[in-house]
Amino acid sequence: MKGLDQDILSGFRLLDVIDILLVAIIIYYIYSLIKGTIAVNILIGVALFYGVYLVVKQMQMRLLTEIFGGFISVGSIVLIVVFQQEIRRFLTHIGKNISLRRKKFLWSFLNSKKTSQVDNNEQLRPIIDACRSMSKSKTGALLVFSRHFDEEYYQSSGVYIDAPASKRLLESIFFKNSPLHDGAVIIVDFRIMTASSVLPLSDSEDLPPQLGLRHRAAIGVTEVSEAIAVIVSEETGEISLAKDGHINMNLSAEELEKILREEL
Repeated sequence: MKGLDQDILSGFRLLDVIDILLVAIIIYYIYSLIKGTIAVNILIGVALFYGVYLVVKQMQMRLLTEIFGGFISVGSIVLIVVFQQEIRRFLTHIGKNISLRRKKFLWSFLNSKKTSQVDNNEQLRPIIDACRSMSKSKTGALLVFSRHFDEEYYQSSGVYIDAPASKRLLESIFFKNSPLHDGAVIIVDFRIMTASSVLPLSDSEDLPPQLGLRHRAAIGVTEVSEAIAVIVSEETGEISLAKDGHINMNLSAEELEKILREEL
């Protein structure tokens, strides 16, 4: 037994340790992305299905082995179809991390060149004032701050505007009798690109049941993109902010302004 242990340890390389660590990181990333969603139940079902297949194969039950084996042979395609949302979210996280590192590098490079920095406080102020005003009047609103304008996605589900973000324009859009009030406003570089855009709803099971469609849409769009969403509740006037699939509720206008300054 002692000789067997020594043989196993002698064949264990540094690359094997790195291999195990990389697999553990991938598993952790996947778990963090599907945690609290219906995908967890699907994954458990897939694991049980594969476990039953191994049992019937070991017991040499030929008919069941053939049936289960047929499903498993196309299992990779089925998993891609079932988990397409999670796969997209996983790839988005990877791309976002690479993008953030590139932006940090460019930012440090520009600072070393002592180039002028654009102050966005004046551009952000009308948006904060609009959120404060809509909060007081309990006007429901959903604002999505995106770093890039995906025309195929946003424009196909909304009305194209492309105008500077102003307090009056935002209040007009979300006025309850306005034809554009139902949906999200997409803001890129402090310009309102589209209004009345339809967003994907979050399927997370960890969300409080009292959250409405606006909150679930805000969380949903931040799960699949690097956008930031601001919500004004129509029922309570409460201001909330969603980022990376998480929501920060009951914010004051000052707290919202502070967060948006750091993020934008």
